[in-house]
Amino acid sequence: MSAPLSGRGLISRAPHLRQDFAASLVVFLVALPLCVGVAVASGVPAELGLVTGIVGGLVTGVLRGSSLQVSGPAAGMTVLVFEAVKEFGLPVLGAIVLATGLLQIVMGVLRLGRYFRAISLAVVEGMLAGIGLVLVAGQLYPAMAAKAPDAGLDKMLGLPRGLAGAVGDGRALASLALCAGTVAVMVGWKHLPAKVRTVPGPLAAVGLATLAVPVFGMKVAMVEVQGLLGAVQQPPLSAFAGFADVAVLGTIVAFTLIASAESLFSAAAVDRLHDGPRTEYDRELTAQGIGNSVCGLLGALPLTAVIVRSAANVQAGARTKASRVLHGVWLLLFAALLPGALAHIPLPSLAGVLIYSGAKLVPVKSLAGLWREQRGEALILAVTAVSIVAVGMFEGVLIGLALAIVKTAWEASHIKVTVIDKGAGPVDARLSGNATFLRLPKILDSLEALPKDRPVRLDLSGLLHLDHACRTALENWAERHSAEGTEPVRLTSEAGAAQRAGTPAG
Repeated sequence: MSAPLSGRGLISRAPHLRQDFAASLVVFLVALPLCVGVAVASGVPAELGLVTGIVGGLVTGVLRGSSLQVSGPAAGMTVLVFEAVKEFGLPVLGAIVLATGLLQIVMGVLRLGRYFRAISLAVVEGMLAGIGLVLVAGQLYPAMAAKAPDAGLDKMLGLPRGLAGAVGDGRALASLALCAGTVAVMVGWKHLPAKVRTVPGPLAAVGLATLAVPVFGMKVAMVEVQGLLGAVQQPPLSAFAGFADVAVLGTIVAFTLIASAESLFSAAAVDRLHDGPRTEYDRELTAQGIGNSVCGLLGALPLTAVIVRSAANVQAGARTKASRVLHGVWLLLFAALLPGALAHIPLPSLAGVLIYSGAKLVPVKSLAGLWREQRGEALILAVTAVSIVAVGMFEGVLIGLALAIVKTAWEASHIKVTVIDKGAGPVDARLSGNATFLRLPKILDSLEALPKDRPVRLDLSGLLHLDHACRTALENWAERHSAEGTEPVRLTSEAGAAQRAGTPAG
């Protein structure tokens, strides 16, 4: 029988255990207030945020994919989860998350994970910006001890009235001051000495706010606690009957698209932070799907990879996936041993944490640079964000994707019309590029301006693509352009261009 494994032997088998252990504590301290805050903002019991964080560590954390990124409840899903709970109820949320996880597993097995990198970055940034705007607006209401309107646009429009009402309300002012103090601590935390910053900013901000409540005798709302086992509820069979509703199916698609895109974009960002193993995108998508399936069975929040926790993990010196697994262990121990501690956390401080997180989702600085360099991309980002605020999450993402496709199609249909007219004799015209129906007006305007009383030779050899609509339009133009008694229009290199278009030359 082998001798018990000594401490030195354990380190030899896990050479990075010391770094991973230290990193796991940092990630735990970052994740704890975010898990609780995201749950409360999503309209579900605070404990369910911890459940999702635990699953992100103990289930997704042990699977292959991206070794250093950390999964859990994400601020980017808050608005969508809140709308789903409000419209369909908490039991159906579990069924939606389970279906999302199963879809992610299928996509991972079919090796579709890499294709999420083909989604326009402007759409993803616009999606996150829209979520950030709604999140900030929505959390300003609990910061003022008020109830937030349901719609994103109403949240925005109701802020002036809400702030005006808070001015004469002592309880609202105390709540607002606590929220503002939380944001101020998080903003200024990075400027403090390194030794102080060993405590993560979100934890420090919430901890100081929690101490301030009894010290100053503040009357503010606190987190409601019902216990871990009381919060976990498996979705009943009746919840799956909602899948017959088109709105529920649309929510599942939105959950899948946003959770997958956010996780895989986070993986790409985390890969740039370290020089360890690169992300296996299909395996990572499968791992996220397994985690969401478990969250769905427990009736918890959906999980995604979270860049804030992942960056903290890398910066704390994590070397393997052991750090993210251990962070799940610490969350489990906290939820099991200290659930009552949640009742001492003031809601305005959690609102402050989410306001800070939501504001960081809005790329104000990069948008200005993007507008100078690529206005089309900047426009897609802005329209996606505004659509999410004005219409809704799913519709806003669809609008953004549609705009990105139209922009790509427009750019891909670049066409150049060159006319050589020496004033007498034949007129030579040449088309080069991609002739698609999107550029037909430009093509026909240029050709119809050619003289009708002189021979015209149209060279199509420079075309890389000629679609059916353009081919038909060019043939019709050639037949009717020349005046009576003038030599008909001659189309040259027609066979070659038609062959490139995949159309037999006639």
